[in-house]
Amino acid sequence: MSPISDFFFDPYRDRETWLIALEAIAFFFGIASVVYAKRENIWVYPTGLIATVITMYIFLRDELLGDMMLNAYYSIMSIYGWWNWSRRKNDRKVVRISRTDTRDKVIGVALFLLTAGFTYAVYRIFGTEIGWTNYVDIVTSGIFFTAMWYMATKKIENWTLWILADIVTVPLYAYRGWGMLSLQYLIFTILAIQGYWAWKKHLDKNRQTS
Repeated sequence: MSPISDFFFDPYRDRETWLIALEAIAFFFGIASVVYAKRENIWVYPTGLIATVITMYIFLRDELLGDMMLNAYYSIMSIYGWWNWSRRKNDRKVVRISRTDTRDKVIGVALFLLTAGFTYAVYRIFGTEIGWTNYVDIVTSGIFFTAMWYMATKKIENWTLWILADIVTVPLYAYRGWGMLSLQYLIFTILAIQGYWAWKKHLDKNRQTS
């Protein structure tokens, strides 16, 4: 087998078949969720919810606490985002694509710091030895946490944060032996770039017609 195929399949040789199947399901629904997000389609949330709940369970089994908590938050935010995106007034969407203002930026920084601090505290409470990968996990948790909030409120900056954290997560998961998840986040990066340009085009079009 080639080095590439070895990289993707070796970590799964001794893994239970049902866990591999769960990861594959999470992979499919995770990709579908980002595709729907790019299209500003409400199905981003039910598909994303399936992916995050499954991934949360997998990470819990592997004692990856930061990743597990992040997916727990994704699940909660998926429910909130689902409700928020569904709101209508006079048959028009209440929440529309926009850019962050000063208040949104302050909230974003606060969410990042709180999430990173909380994730670090959880590692300490559970007595987990914190290595360099855990510190990377702590930082990306804060970025993802903020990105999910911005997505739920349809701020275009959510894509910028997704791109940044996805790029970091690809080699991190590869290092940990999560070949399928590493590939998933590589695809996420590509889709996030496309999502940014799709939402930017939408904003520019609305600005011209307003």
